[in-house]
Order: sequence, then C-alpha cells, then structure tokens
Amino acid sequence: MDATTVEALFTRSTGEYLCARWGRPIVPVVFGVDDATLGVIKGAIEAVVALAGHKMAETDPELGANLMVFFFRYWAELPVVPKLDRLIPDLAPLCARLAEQDANQYRAFRFDAEGAIKAAFVFIRMDAALSDMPAETLALAQAAQIILLWSDRAFTDTSPLARAGETVILRPDIGAVIAGAYAPNMPVVARDPSHALRLAARIS
Repeated sequence: MDATTVEALFTRSTGEYLCARWGRPIVPVVFGVDDATLGVIKGAIEAVVALAGHKMAETDPELGANLMVFFFRYWAELPVVPKLDRLIPDLAPLCARLAEQDANQYRAFRFDAEGAIKAAFVFIRMDAALSDMPAETLALAQAAQIILLWSDRAFTDTSPLARAGETVILRPDIGAVIAGAYAPNMPVVARDPSHALRLAARIS
C-alpha cells in the first residue's frame, strides 16, 4: 500500500485530509441483539482494538459508554428512543433522510478538544442484505470502520474485509494501516496529507 492509496483512505469527499484515532479507551454498549450476537460484536471490537494496540475499559468517566451500536429494522424506530436525540442532533430529519436513501448503516463520531475520537454512534438497519450476512462478518466490518476516522469514501467500492478460505478476515493492508496509525510516534489527529507518507513508510 503506497502513500497515494493511504491518502485516499483519509481524504474526504470535500477534499479535506483527516485521520483521527481514539484518544481514550473504548467502552462499547450494543442495543437490539441477543446475548450470543452481543458476544460476537464485542469480540470483534476487542480484536480490532488489540490489533491497534489501543485499550478498552469498563466505563468512560465522562460518558459511561462511548461506543454505542444500535441494531434495528426501520429508521423510524430511532427518533422514539428516549434521550437519543440529545446525543444525535436533528435525529428525526436525519433518520427521514436515511430512510429515503434506503441506507442500511450510519456512523457518527464525537471528538475531544484535540480532535481525537471520544465517542462513536453506529446505526445498523437490518435490511435483507445485512440480515443474510454472518454476524461475525458484520461485526468485524463495523469494528474496522470505527477504530479510525476514515474518509466517507474509503469503503464505498471496497470492503475492509477479505476472505481467507472459508474465513472472513480483516484485509491485511487495512490492518497494517490501523496498526500504523496507532503507533506511539504517530499523531492522534492529522490534517496534512504528509501524514499519509509517514503512514505508508511505516506500513512498508
């Protein structure tokens, strides 16, 4: 993976380069799944966090839980969730827009004063396509997409996952980018494309 490819992973559709990683331990909470699926999702998050060399915790001193994952059938279900509109501004019009687009997932991030990720909200509408996907695959894909602030176009045409025989795994190149971005001497937040050069050099 060369610098041009890395740069594309963090260059937004507005032309802005932005890479951010978590600045605090991740504390996940999952809504709308049974206990078996809950274990699969948390296991995937733990695996990606371990790959990054980051940490998880039992509670966040400011937020309690800082990674909230919601599974549901219809976007109209979200605006009636108590207090969720306090966490996601303009929740009702957002859900209406996502329903009109027939979207099946949406991620929102919150940042601290330095620009590091301090919270993420993942909304997954279980349409026919996602319902047919194994829980392990869905969980790993979501975990990969919340560990860093990727470009909004990073995985539009390609998946962060790959198949190794009968097993679905995180793509090795994406895993290398994640590990490289969390290296101690790499910045928590980068807005200059030269960051991609440093990251590509570390990967190679």
